[in-house]
Amino acid sequence: IMAGAGASGREKRAMAARLKAALSGGGGESGAAAELQALLERALAPAPGGGEAAAEALEWCRCLLSGGEPWEGFVQAVRAYDPATLCGLVWTANFVAYRCRTCGISPCMSLCAECFHQGEHAGHDYNMFRSQAGGACDCGDGNVMREAGFCKRHRMKSSSNVPCVPKDLLMMSELVLPQFIFSLIQYLREGYNEPALDLPSEKDLHRILQMLEPHVSFLEDLTKMGGAMRSVLTQVLTNQQFYKDLSSGVGENACAKKSHEKYLIALKGSGLAFPEDKLACGMQEQASGTSTLAIQGLCRKTSWEDQDGSQGVGKRKRVKLSSSTKDQSIMDVLKHKCFLEELLFWTIKYEFPQKMVTFLLNMLPDQDYKIAFTKTFVQHYAFIMKTLKKSHESDTMSNRIVHISVQLFSNEELARQVTEECQLLDIMVTVLLYMMESCLIKSELQDEENSLHVVVNCGEALLKNNTYWPLVSDFINILSHQSVAKKFLEDHSLLVTWMNFVSFFQGMNLNKRELNEHVEFESQTYYAAFAAELEACAQPMWGLLSHCKVRETQEYTRNVVRYCLEALQDWFDAINFVDEPAPNQVTFHLPLHRYYAMFLSKAVKCQELDMDSILPDQEMLMKLMIHPLQIQASLSEIHSNMWVRNGLQIKGQAMTYVQSHFCNSMIDPDIYLLQVCASRLDPDYFISSVFERFKVVDLLTMASQHQNTVLDSEHERSMLEGALTFLVILLSLRLHLGMTDDEILRAEMVAQLCMNDRTHSSLLDLISLESYHIPENPNPKSGIVPGSLSFESMLSAVADFKAPVFEPGGSMQQGMYTPKADIWDKEFDPVMVILRTVYRRDVQSAMDRYTAFLKQSGKFPGNPWPPYKKRTPLHPSYKGLMKLLHCKTLHIVLFTLLYKILMDHQNLSEHVLCMVLYLIELGLEDSPEQESDEEDSVGEHERCHDSWFPDNNLVSNMRHFINYVRVRVPETAPEVKREPPASTSSDGLNSGTAQVFSLVAERRKKFQEIINRNSSEASQVVRPKTSMKWSAPGATPQLTTAILEIKESILSLLIKLHHKLSGKQNSYYPPWFDDMEVLIQPEIPKYSHGDGMTAVERILLKAAVQSRLNKRIIEEICRKVTPPVPPKKISPAEKKTLDKEERRQKARERQQKLLAEFASRQKSFMETAMDVESPDADTAMEIATSEQHVSEAVYDCVICGQSGPSTEDRPTGLVVLLQASSVLGQCRNSTEPKKLPTSEEEQIYPSDTCAAVHDVRLTTLQRYFKDSSCLQAVSIGWEGGVYVQTCGHTLHIDCHKSYMESLRNDQVLQGFSVDKGEFTCPLCRQFANSVLPCYPGNNVERSLLQCHSNKSMQDLIKEVEELQEQLGTFPVSISSETNLSKEMESVMKDIKSTTQKKYTDYSKTPGSPDNDFLFMYSVARTNLELELVHRGGNLCLGGASTAGKRSCLNQLFHVLAMHMRLYSIDSAYNPWRKLTQLMQDRNSQMSSEELPEVPVLYRDVSSLLLIQILTMPQPLCKEHFTCIVKVLFTLLYTQALAAFSVKCSAEDRVAWKNSGALKKVSSSVWSPDSIECYLQQFCLPFLRITCLLQHHLFGGDLPSCQEDEEFTVLTNCLGLLPSSFQSPHQFTSASCLDWPVPAFNMISQWCLELASFADRHAEQVKVLLIQEPKWDLPCLLQLPENYNTIFQYYHRKTCTVCTKVPKDPAVCLVCGTFVCLKGLCCKQQSYCECVLHSQNCGAGTGIFLLINASVIIIIRGHRFCLWGSVYLDAHGEEDRDLRRGKPLYICKERYKVLEQQWVSHTFDHINKRWGPHYNGL
Repeated sequence: IMAGAGASGREKRAMAARLKAALSGGGGESGAAAELQALLERALAPAPGGGEAAAEALEWCRCLLSGGEPWEGFVQAVRAYDPATLCGLVWTANFVAYRCRTCGISPCMSLCAECFHQGEHAGHDYNMFRSQAGGACDCGDGNVMREAGFCKRHRMKSSSNVPCVPKDLLMMSELVLPQFIFSLIQYLREGYNEPALDLPSEKDLHRILQMLEPHVSFLEDLTKMGGAMRSVLTQVLTNQQFYKDLSSGVGENACAKKSHEKYLIALKGSGLAFPEDKLACGMQEQASGTSTLAIQGLCRKTSWEDQDGSQGVGKRKRVKLSSSTKDQSIMDVLKHKCFLEELLFWTIKYEFPQKMVTFLLNMLPDQDYKIAFTKTFVQHYAFIMKTLKKSHESDTMSNRIVHISVQLFSNEELARQVTEECQLLDIMVTVLLYMMESCLIKSELQDEENSLHVVVNCGEALLKNNTYWPLVSDFINILSHQSVAKKFLEDHSLLVTWMNFVSFFQGMNLNKRELNEHVEFESQTYYAAFAAELEACAQPMWGLLSHCKVRETQEYTRNVVRYCLEALQDWFDAINFVDEPAPNQVTFHLPLHRYYAMFLSKAVKCQELDMDSILPDQEMLMKLMIHPLQIQASLSEIHSNMWVRNGLQIKGQAMTYVQSHFCNSMIDPDIYLLQVCASRLDPDYFISSVFERFKVVDLLTMASQHQNTVLDSEHERSMLEGALTFLVILLSLRLHLGMTDDEILRAEMVAQLCMNDRTHSSLLDLISLESYHIPENPNPKSGIVPGSLSFESMLSAVADFKAPVFEPGGSMQQGMYTPKADIWDKEFDPVMVILRTVYRRDVQSAMDRYTAFLKQSGKFPGNPWPPYKKRTPLHPSYKGLMKLLHCKTLHIVLFTLLYKILMDHQNLSEHVLCMVLYLIELGLEDSPEQESDEEDSVGEHERCHDSWFPDNNLVSNMRHFINYVRVRVPETAPEVKREPPASTSSDGLNSGTAQVFSLVAERRKKFQEIINRNSSEASQVVRPKTSMKWSAPGATPQLTTAILEIKESILSLLIKLHHKLSGKQNSYYPPWFDDMEVLIQPEIPKYSHGDGMTAVERILLKAAVQSRLNKRIIEEICRKVTPPVPPKKISPAEKKTLDKEERRQKARERQQKLLAEFASRQKSFMETAMDVESPDADTAMEIATSEQHVSEAVYDCVICGQSGPSTEDRPTGLVVLLQASSVLGQCRNSTEPKKLPTSEEEQIYPSDTCAAVHDVRLTTLQRYFKDSSCLQAVSIGWEGGVYVQTCGHTLHIDCHKSYMESLRNDQVLQGFSVDKGEFTCPLCRQFANSVLPCYPGNNVERSLLQCHSNKSMQDLIKEVEELQEQLGTFPVSISSETNLSKEMESVMKDIKSTTQKKYTDYSKTPGSPDNDFLFMYSVARTNLELELVHRGGNLCLGGASTAGKRSCLNQLFHVLAMHMRLYSIDSAYNPWRKLTQLMQDRNSQMSSEELPEVPVLYRDVSSLLLIQILTMPQPLCKEHFTCIVKVLFTLLYTQALAAFSVKCSAEDRVAWKNSGALKKVSSSVWSPDSIECYLQQFCLPFLRITCLLQHHLFGGDLPSCQEDEEFTVLTNCLGLLPSSFQSPHQFTSASCLDWPVPAFNMISQWCLELASFADRHAEQVKVLLIQEPKWDLPCLLQLPENYNTIFQYYHRKTCTVCTKVPKDPAVCLVCGTFVCLKGLCCKQQSYCECVLHSQNCGAGTGIFLLINASVIIIIRGHRFCLWGSVYLDAHGEEDRDLRRGKPLYICKERYKVLEQQWVSHTFDHINKRWGPHYNGL
């Protein structure tokens, strides 16, 4: 009974159960098997329909697998047998994982968050990272990490106690799954069409993958069932029989046949072939040794082909290497024997779909699968490379490849096995070689026409896009395993192939110096070249070197060195190199040289190899040194601006070459190689080569003028400096010449710290030592360096930690390390600094810091020279290096330069002298054994006729006098004109006595000598003494020979220089004249500070110590009173230039002085004018407060600079910033600070905020009372209130308008929007957006108003009422339209538009004038309340208003008052009446429909105060003010009593009633302190606001006091205390009352209103009574100590609005709302969620913590800025974007600063980098 495919669920289950029973031995098994087979074929046949059919097929599979049982039950059952020892969780890109270096064995070990938190890693060196390519959790895998780090789940080795899997549980799976997987493969075969004409059919591929989604997900679910199911799957995937039966396409099934054909086509299309086809063609090459590559053949048999136009690389031709010699089988043969292999084949073909990758990786915990899969992966390696090269999405694909390979190759055991069984190394090297071959071009280095060398073309996509990195990173990864690296180093043919690969990079990206015009197009390929050399050559090299650390590995080094030298020899032959490098060319890429150098260094340092045994012959050494030397000279040329026409990129190359990530693999090996060459070659040859390469040979002449044929004179000086600096580095650097690793680390660290203070992470980044060159595997570019113990201990030894400091408003500083004093004193090494600086300014910076240290510590006052540092001893193998210091050539150069400096020749600098002295000192330091002093001095003179110096020892050469020198000079030189010295005629001077010298000739001679040792004729060949140059003859003026009389020795020159430097005659006095001890025990310090004179003294002392003769000669020279230095004959022209220089110098000094003065002036101005940051600072520059002598306030306009009063016609205004603020609304009435929720339980409800409470109250009032009266019973502005602040500067309003116009026309990008009225104050640059007109007030009135009059309370009340009646009438000035009134209106508009409509419209009838009335007095209230908050919530501090001049409240009141008086209050409703007289109850006569007015006791007293004050004509009399306050205080007090009585319990009430009539309460004898205290607390907020108001309106300071006496002091200040009142101890608040009508009547009248309300709505009476207003100061949410707490909770949290996990989650620090930053999902009317929230929560100000970046972002209106982070790591550094992933801890000070800026509304002033956000955040 075959059930149709469309059977219902129940039928399917029944059928499955029946089949299972039959198959598990219920008889009729063969029948059942056939039936199952047929059923599966039908159910799983690839259906064209897709969706429906697929779902149906999966349904069948589930039923069959579970044998008809419910699927969930089956899953549970299988899980029970899971021996889970490995986690193996697979993740994709962007997943957050952890890496612990303490527990990791492999550098790429990673853990999922769950395993990490379950394990014990406290105190370990771990970090969190965002996976770039995806990865898998290694928990439980002992090959990759130590067991101690396993989490609790994966610690038990549970295999023993997992029960055996019952046979029938998985029986069905074994039968069904092969069919299922085959159907999946069929789908893949069907869907793939070989792209026609290489046009990728990405759409089709995508479609198929969509369709297969459910199938692959189903497989993934199976893998998650645990070990039991995985082993079934492994069985199915790797069984060759299944594959043969199902897929060979032999059956009668037409469908299967067709799919097999498609599969074969796909194989062919991929350039692969089935081995059978190969045999037919007779191309059986397997036998002929698998991977020998005849390299010689490879390079020579190059066949050229014109490259197709599509390449876009330009004129270069591509080179194809003949491939006949290579082992084709690696590249072209694929044979699939099981499902797994074909599945991987399709995975690659479809460019690694994420789902498939995840499935293949999910299976890895199964050991058998892991091995099978790794072998399959290796087998497909070549195919992967081909697909990758063609791919259009190579980045994504690269990540997916590495995602897989890192899991396989990080495991040493596995890597070793595959290397042995599958020739993994052969495959990798061959594949890399093939890959690079596709982009080779002919090298143009040296001999352009005939060069046979080929290099990679850095312009090709393969290099530009870094497409090769997955393969290279795999290679580096397997080389990190010792067993694999050993195999590589032992295999000669592999080494040959590898050197061949490296030589493709030798000489790439050649630069040719542009001599004529600037290059049109600056190519940026250089970065690709540097990256390629670092990743493809250097990193594998460091990998190999890490295994050559012990003596036993000598053999490996010999191998590498041998093949490296062979490759180098081939390279020299290929480029036809003899001995001269081609001019004006440089390549920075010499990987072969560097391989050779680094293995050489290792051999000597670690393997005790005899260096000479691995060095080549002299000729090869000469060739080896040429190119690295060329690079050093070119660096100097580039810095001398000789390559300026090549554009900026050449500077970029010079910088990259020495930059911290590259220097270990580039400049260091180059310098080391040069040191090796120098130590083994003839020193004279080497020195002359250096000067010739640096093109300064012609400069080294005694003559004052010379001709330089290869260098313009403006470059001479810097090239000479370059050459000498290079020699100093070469001779004093010891990085590879005997320093231990710790010494190297210390030297590197000191050099970096001396340039600048550094943060911990930048130090880690800058110091990348070899031992750290383990590539970070998930991505070799992430550069996380494993922190090492030696690093930390070294750091604490050389540096002090400077904790971050916080000035509010200052820039956020980070924790820095700064060198200890001891380091400056003893270890500062300028040579190391010069070697390691990318920018020249860093050297200067180090010297400046050093100078500052010496000044500060009093060690040296002047301008010190770079200090001389004694060197660590040389390793014996390199002793030869010191011969350079003791060769005549160098001595002649030093002598010549000293002479030239003494004679003031041009183009010499202090730097040159410094280096010359440095070299002399180096030579004295390292002189050969003491020479015999007994030598006969006469004999010495005899011997030296034909050479300058007698021998090679510097010590003896120093004292040798040189009398005459013959020089070649241009005919115009002054030397030619002179008569020959008189003495010559008698001496019969023959030309032999004068010394002649030519560097170039010397070099040529030596070269010939070295090349043919025996040849005597060679010296005849190269005899001419003129320098052989490449210049055209005749281009220069005729040279002629002149003879100069010199009569100096190095010692005499030094002594004269000392005189010259000191500017005094005979300044040098040998110290041993006073104290012979100096010579016997020379206390020559290792390290000495000082300038040139100190250096000369040091050298002379050393010379004297080392030889008695020298001492004698020094004494002689000093005894002859030295004649003055011969004055140079100065030509008028030269004099002019000298004068010019001097004048310039003077002008410069003047300018410096002026600037300094200006700076100090500016600083003092800033200090007085700019205390933006501290709102409590107190400056006395008050605007028009109480200066009694001036009749009118005078203002300065900061634009036109005029002073004058503000008038009706030309009003002056204050520069103000208006901003909407909801800070007040965030006050809470709990003292417990709110925490940021970090778990589902903690949530924040805004019901207890000030804003919410006020909102509820207003709505309730509006329900029961008349709308217009409700809107006067409260204040709004707790949310979205307008805060006004000023910098205190004033300007004419007309000036301001023209200023705005000019800003509008100025197209420069400002950080603000001029169209919105924003600008910066022209004087202090503070941000502002409006101008508040100053009321033409006149101060005299103010002082008059303050005198006390003796009118009675009743009279005053009358006057106040009359003044209020005058509402409609204004002072004449305002009623007519004047400029002032216009401005006042416009500023009022600004104030209204500052906040959103919803914060101004509270009336039930929209647009009612009551709204405006309410809004206006609330603005005043907001500003007063905020000032109170800034003062800390009370007035105990007293003092003037916040920096008096900063307060604009007085002006603001005028503007508000003017507008308030436009609204008349109907006199019948005027609350003043209700407060001051008894009235008959109007409510009784009211019609019942109309709502009553708000009872007086429900009204907010502070609001009433502002309404009364602002509706009175301005300026107000002080007595009227006091009168109003007194009346309102009675109401307030009554409200307090009412609130108190409601609080009392019933018993209390009874007790009070009985204890006396109500009247007595007001002065009750038994009032306990608690009641008194309650009443005072109730009244305080009103008193504080009133006091502030009085202070702003009438001036006068606020008194300061203790907190407990605040009430008394304030009532006193307001004049509420009766004057009779004296003794404070019996003080009660009631004594301040002053009733206008008998209290009892008044109170009962007020209470009646409540009674009549109670009749209607009893339940609301008590609710609406004004409660004790106890608000805490506003503060931000409290954050947890550790950032991880926040991160773990929020970064996976779903958004409540769109229910997705946001890509950029953020959380509001004011209210804790979780939002999607930039998320389009939550966008509403073009506003993204953060912007929206900032408007709703902060009225336009939002403070958000970005979860994934740990930084805080501020949104202010239409602008935003990155504020910085409040979480810092252990070293006091931010970790923006969590790049380093170190644990972060809250920095309380920073958070305080943030909160302070929020409360004081100073974000705009303090943060400088604002940008528009276009509502997109």
